[in-house]
Amino acid sequence: MSPSWRLWGWPIVLALLTASGLVSALVSDHWGDVWSWIGLGVPVAVMAWYASGRAARKEPRPPR
Repeated sequence: MSPSWRLWGWPIVLALLTASGLVSALVSDHWGDVWSWIGLGVPVAVMAWYASGRAARKEPRPPR
């Protein structure tokens, strides 16, 4: 896997998901509404997960 894909892979996937959710919310009904909730909710959930500090840490926790 190339270094640029390792760096930019997930941000690009989240950007495409967000863009498809926005377009779907603007131009379609019922299934488009469902997809827009998914397409816009997943990136927000990922950002909230990382912001909460629950993401995997590289340094181990000290023993108790």
